Amino acid sequence: MSIEPIGVMTLLIGLVCLMLGTGALVHGLAIVAVLGAAAAMLIGAANIQPGHVMLVFLAFGVLSHRREAVAAIRALHPNEPGFWFTCLVAYGVASAFLMPRVLAGMTEIIPLGTTAFDDTGSTVPLAPVSSNVTQSLYLSTTLLCLVTLTAVAATREGFSAVFNALLACCVANTAFAILDVATYATGTQDLLGFIRNARYTLHTDSEIAGMKRIVGSYTEASVFARSTLGVLGFTGTLWLCGVRPALTGTIATMSLVLIVLSTSSTGLAGAPMMLLLLYGFAFARLVQGNARRQAAMFALGAPVIGLAVVMLLLLDPEVTAKVYGYVDLVVLNKASSDSGVERSSWNVVSFQNFLDSWGLGVGLGTARASSFAVALLASVGIPGAFFYAVFVFECFARPRGQPGSLEADIAVAARNGYAGLLIGDLLVGPIIDQGFFFCMLAAVAAAIRPRASRVPRPVPLVSGARL
Repeated sequence: MSIEPIGVMTLLIGLVCLMLGTGALVHGLAIVAVLGAAAAMLIGAANIQPGHVMLVFLAFGVLSHRREAVAAIRALHPNEPGFWFTCLVAYGVASAFLMPRVLAGMTEIIPLGTTAFDDTGSTVPLAPVSSNVTQSLYLSTTLLCLVTLTAVAATREGFSAVFNALLACCVANTAFAILDVATYATGTQDLLGFIRNARYTLHTDSEIAGMKRIVGSYTEASVFARSTLGVLGFTGTLWLCGVRPALTGTIATMSLVLIVLSTSSTGLAGAPMMLLLLYGFAFARLVQGNARRQAAMFALGAPVIGLAVVMLLLLDPEVTAKVYGYVDLVVLNKASSDSGVERSSWNVVSFQNFLDSWGLGVGLGTARASSFAVALLASVGIPGAFFYAVFVFECFARPRGQPGSLEADIAVAARNGYAGLLIGDLLVGPIIDQGFFFCMLAAVAAAIRPRASRVPRPVPLVSGARL
């Protein structure tokens, strides 16, 4: 076991935040959660990320208080979304230890926890792998994070803290992306070496057609694009709702630009979907007659701007050729590339694992896939997919808060942020653990109970929140 410099820094930040209180702890977790390429500690081949270290401080600081502990237990009640996520984790952990042993040798897998497939170029018989343990731990910490943040958000002050921490996470995601581009352009990439020390395969200096592949604080461009799609959905919706428009509008715009320039097929394929989702939300608000100025401007102006861009492209064949060449290189030819063919083979084999296991799954962390949906079915089968679907419905799909209130707008923003993460996961997600940003979105959504619609006033986040 070794503690890295970023780990020492995280420990110090955690101690300071612990003395400052719950709000500081939540903000600390939100900021370090974006450090996806960092390892605070190295235990054998396992990377302990700064987010997991900060989670220990948060859980201790929150659950040591009686009121928050009671709220955490309440979050596991069968009427709450956390109950269904707990069922998913329980089934996932049980499947990780049972299925590779009970079904040993009954199907061929592309193992997630080893490099056997990369070394041999073929599948191997089903058997336990190291990631059965690591993925069980990661998913369990995600549950702990979800329950803890839901307990914090159960109070008005705590809800404000989690919401503000979400915005801090979005700012950090954007800031690290700008630092990534700036350090690469100036040849000073080593300045970010202390947050790029994990024992993963890192693609931090890759290029496509002379363009830097933007990775931010993550391991590769697709992971950055996936996270930024969530940021775009969350901050874009808040801007349309008039919630801190200067901040949320700036972050949403920068996120869209970074996604387009990231050279990630995940980002370029997901961005139009997110823009369509945001436009549908703005247009629905306009039709209902309760659109704020930003939503009305977007609903009426987006088609005009889109038509103008198309006309300009048609009038300049040279620019059109460059745009088409970029999209063709990054997206259209992706499926026929070596990477695309390999990832498609992962999904084919993983789906066969789902069929060979009679729909029960071959165990959490066992099989390698390249889509969240396939990974979910291959790992935890129909039971796990059912638990996850009910959790998502209870957390994100049910109406929350009084229509038109600030709490209802935040709930919709959390839902659209989750939609962005899900789009990215469906395109390239290899595992079913969706991380701490997902937990924060779920916490603010789950904390807004349906009964909140009977409260005559919205939750006061900060003075002049809509100004």
